[in-house]
Formats: sequence, structure tokens, C-alpha cells
Amino acid sequence: MKDRKFPLRVLVLCAVVALALGLSSWGFLVHRTLHQVAVYQLPNEIQPFFWRHMDYLVNNAARPDVRRNSDSTEATKHFIDLEAYGPDAAHKMPLDWNKAQAKYQRDSLLKYGYVPYHIVLMMDQLTGAFRQQKADSILFYAADLGHYIGDANVPLHTTLNYDGQLTNQKGLHSLWESFIPEIEIETYQLNSGHQARYLRNPAKQVWQQIRAAHALVPSMLALETKVSAGFTDAEKYRVQVRRGVETKQYTLAFAKAYAAALKPSINQQLLASANLIADCWYTAWVNAGKPALNLQGWTTEKAAVWEKEKSAYQKNTLIQEGLLLAKKPSENKPTE
Repeated sequence: MKDRKFPLRVLVLCAVVALALGLSSWGFLVHRTLHQVAVYQLPNEIQPFFWRHMDYLVNNAARPDVRRNSDSTEATKHFIDLEAYGPDAAHKMPLDWNKAQAKYQRDSLLKYGYVPYHIVLMMDQLTGAFRQQKADSILFYAADLGHYIGDANVPLHTTLNYDGQLTNQKGLHSLWESFIPEIEIETYQLNSGHQARYLRNPAKQVWQQIRAAHALVPSMLALETKVSAGFTDAEKYRVQVRRGVETKQYTLAFAKAYAAALKPSINQQLLASANLIADCWYTAWVNAGKPALNLQGWTTEKAAVWEKEKSAYQKNTLIQEGLLLAKKPSENKPTE
């Protein structure tokens, strides 16, 4: 979730939705799903290692959001307000961090967000961890990298109008990235058929996906306006009083109507995120020299379970077979 100074009314709205659904950012549900899906897309050389540690990756997929509570530098790593960098910034901003600082000044980047540059930094950190063959570090950076990639594929993480607040559509952020996926995920296609590929220029691919996400913003706003025309305020929002404070929460009926209008766009962004996560994990491993990963404890029995899971993924039946970890109660909290 973009960490901004929301108006109190919007903060309360988002807080209520998050409390009701147990979500944050893309939604804990989606961030965790992205990490699991990405594991299935990895090549045989590294699949077993990542699968053995899938619980860690899934449980820590939302850790950077939790970190915002204690780290004042964390927030702007999750987004980029493209309009703040001038007309057509999505196509004109340098791919390289140092060149970006020279052109826009570091303070501006820290203010208006720099998620594409931070993704590349996290890839470098992951590559270093692979080289050192330190499993704990590999998993730490892999989990964090996946989170930032997920955020970069959320359209409202690419614009100054991050919550629809500039177009009188406050609350759109949480609706799009959290509420709708929570109620619709069982209808989503979670298998894109993608196989992790090596990225010769990771920054270029990251920016391509930033541009694709940003291009969705106008239609998101227009469709919300169109759908809202068919609802009264009483039908669009459910008003509650909590501790003497009036709060608003989108109704299920409106969320479903808006989701139908969006068609598969949220599902497509979910898959684009997972695909890039797999590509970046794989690329970091290749750039590190393809080091052997510790497969201690890998048995024939575990390999059979792994094959069953992959089959469910390929058939898009992870949820139906109770194998999507994000849909299961987690006993583990994100760790640093």
C-alpha cells in the first residue's frame, strides 16, 4: 500500500477494509500468492530449494509493508509518482539510478518514489547472496524483492492520484488491490504458463511493467465513475460507527460490480507480477554463476509432494485442492 498522508476519512475507510479482510498493500493475500506462483515457474535447478522454503517466502511476502511502521525510509520504496517527474516520465526517466539522481536530484526521488530503482538494488543484493551461498540471505532478499515487484505492478502505485483523491474517488486504492482480489481470487487464473527466463536488462523489463501498470490508471478511474453512476451513496458504501467514529466501507455489491467492469485486469496484473518475480529470482541466480543450492533433506517423498503441487498449479486447482498457502491461516509472522 502506498504510505501517504491520507485524509482521515480515507484512512479510516482503508483501515476498516484491512481490518475486515486481514489485508494490506496488494493485499497480504495477493503478495503471498505471487510468491507461491513464482516458485512454480522456476527451472528444475532451483525449484526444490525455493519450494522447500516456500512457507518462509509466503509468510514474509508482506514484510516490507510491516517494516514501514518502524523505518521512516521504507514508504517511498513501494511506488513512483510518475507525473511528478514531468510529461511522459514513464518513457523518459533513466533506467540507471545514478543517472536518475543526476537528472531529478535524490531528494525528489525519495519524495515521489523510486520503486523501479529499488527493485534493481534488491536484485543486486539477491545476486550477492547467491554468490555467497547464504540461504538465509537468499530467502530474505528473494521475499523482499518479490514484494516490491508486486507493488510496481499496481497501477495506483505509479501515480500522484494514488487513492483517486484528485478525482473525488477516494478509497479506490484499497478497493482495487485488496478488497476485490479477496472476494474474486477463487475465479482467477493463477497459472500463466510462464517459465522463468533470463533478463539481460532487468531494469528495462521492470520499466516496461511500470508503464503497463500506469497505462491502466485512466480506465480504472473511468470505470469507477461509470459503475458509481448506478449506485446511490447508500448502496456504494456501508456506514458503521466504531468507537464513536463514523467509517465507510465499500459494499460487496459495488465491489463486485466494479470488478466485473474491470474484467480480468487485476488478475492480469497479478500474473505479470508473479512472472517478473520468477524472472528476477532466476536472473539473480544466473548472474551469481548458478551456484549449487543446499538441498539437504530433499527426499523422494518430498519430490512426489512437489510434483503433485506443480500439477495442481498447472491445472489451476491450487485453491480447490487447498494448496494455496495464502488461503491458509499462518502461524508465522513476517521476520526481519
